[in-house]
Amino acid sequence: MFGKKNKKIEKKTKEDTDPVVTKETSLVDPSYNIKKLFKKGINLMADEKLDDAVEVFEQALRIEPDNVEVLMKLGYARFHLDDHNDALKVYDKVLEVDVTNPEAWNLKGLVHYEQKKYAQALDAVNKAIESDKTYGMAWYNKACFLSLLNQVPESLQALKHSIEIDVKNARKSIRDKDFTNVRIEEGFKRIEEVVVLESVRQGYHTIGAIVWTTFLGKEDTIKGLDELILKGIVIKSEKRQGFNQIIPIYDLVPDVAKKIGAKRRGLLGPKEIGKVPTPVKNLKEIGLAIQATMNAIENEDMEKTIESFDVYINPAKSGQQMIEEFLDEHREIRLLKIRLDDKGKDYLIENKKKMLELFETIEIKVTKKLRTNVTQNN
Repeated sequence: MFGKKNKKIEKKTKEDTDPVVTKETSLVDPSYNIKKLFKKGINLMADEKLDDAVEVFEQALRIEPDNVEVLMKLGYARFHLDDHNDALKVYDKVLEVDVTNPEAWNLKGLVHYEQKKYAQALDAVNKAIESDKTYGMAWYNKACFLSLLNQVPESLQALKHSIEIDVKNARKSIRDKDFTNVRIEEGFKRIEEVVVLESVRQGYHTIGAIVWTTFLGKEDTIKGLDELILKGIVIKSEKRQGFNQIIPIYDLVPDVAKKIGAKRRGLLGPKEIGKVPTPVKNLKEIGLAIQATMNAIENEDMEKTIESFDVYINPAKSGQQMIEEFLDEHREIRLLKIRLDDKGKDYLIENKKKMLELFETIEIKVTKKLRTNVTQNN
């Protein structure tokens, strides 16, 4: 199941980067206090002090009971403390404020999933999808719940739809235990082909590399490649390695590569056999870019917001590092750029909080990785 609570909580920036708040300021400007408390709660979550984080978020809510941003984090903290009933109450409170909040519906579904109430979980994610039909995570979770309810054809259809929104969901499904009922279906074999195709598209050209990136077994990988060759999507050639060894190499048919935009999307390109993708090297640059992006969003500056997104998308800048280290967030930024280009400033204003939360999440992960690198190098 995607989005379950075994997902690690990662650290945000240090509290000492926050401006000093005087007693006078806190009395005059309660909203400033809420921001301080919110950041403090995030930092406590990053340190896995969830009970303390709950207290801080509840303190913030005494100032502003209907603050959706704080409520969402409170629900998240309670969920990870296994306080399922209290988490549900929090998400219900969010939905009283905003009944169309897709994230609240999706997270409510995950709570029911943990309680093994799969029918109720399905009802919740259906509401998430009603609010946002492009919410790939909700479609993926719907597929999981349908599988657990033994509604196999419907599960497969929902899974395919989630993959149409985000192809990474195909790879996730390969090892997801919730799809045990679905894997025997012929339609799931097509999904395995999608996973193999995406791996080739990203520049993994040998069986060993494709097995490593897809989690498929060698036999299933070869079957998928053979089917793609028969369909005229992939071509097979050979490469000599050493004096006596010849290994098969798989590439997209040139016309197909041009059509699906492998080069245009700036994905990772060819890899040597057995090598892990290069770890991100420009974390500090990404961290600096995040501040500029958040300022642009906060100021509702469309031009600067869209311009700043190029840093995370363009492979010549930090795009490759984002793909390697923050693939989910990279995809979200690309979708946001498309929606901003399409819907304009109104979309920026309506989704301001959600966008800021996304970049705060990236900032937390960047900080955690920087700290890990420092620890490993000492």
